[in-house]
Amino acid sequence: MAYIQEEDRKYLEDQFSKLARDVTLRLFVRKEDCPTCEVEKELLTELAGISDRLHLQVHDLDAEPELGEKMGVDKVPALAVEGERDYGIRFYGIPSGYEFASLIEDILDVGTGEVDLPEEVRQGLKELDRDVHIQVFVTPTCPYCPAAVRAAHKFALLSERVRADMVMAPEFPVLTDHYQVMAVPKVVINETTSFEGAVPEEIFLDRILHG
Repeated sequence: MAYIQEEDRKYLEDQFSKLARDVTLRLFVRKEDCPTCEVEKELLTELAGISDRLHLQVHDLDAEPELGEKMGVDKVPALAVEGERDYGIRFYGIPSGYEFASLIEDILDVGTGEVDLPEEVRQGLKELDRDVHIQVFVTPTCPYCPAAVRAAHKFALLSERVRADMVMAPEFPVLTDHYQVMAVPKVVINETTSFEGAVPEEIFLDRILHG
């Protein structure tokens, strides 16, 4: 079964021709108790086949717990988008629906080295004096969620202090209940600050700095 239609494939071929650097899609799965792991593996295999710059690496979290611990991966399916280093960009659950575009844009950011953020936000990220873990809870049908995911992932790309997770809420009901996700996008920062809705990148950063 093909997940990427021919018209979309041609579009992605054109987009990925912009990649100047190799991009690794590092997928963590489990052989059991992960009904979506195989689906995501097949999707990413198709995606990686579109460009020689894309490389898919698949890891069994149960077989490689040390790697999972090192990368802060504690649930599956989990996807890290890496370039010259691990930027802390994570997708938990299949990046489907509107979030597929988030994945494509992350790949382009990592593979081109170009990140569209205002200069004041870039400077603000340099002021971070502590590690920041951002979780953005989303659903596949939420048109506003990618803006929050992309902002968080851009922050992670530019600051080694930031780790940013997209969490597909329907796939992780225990987490969704724990963080009382009633609407999406819901952003949780370091377990201490949270807000709902997509906000401008300047406001998002302000809530990180002063939350």
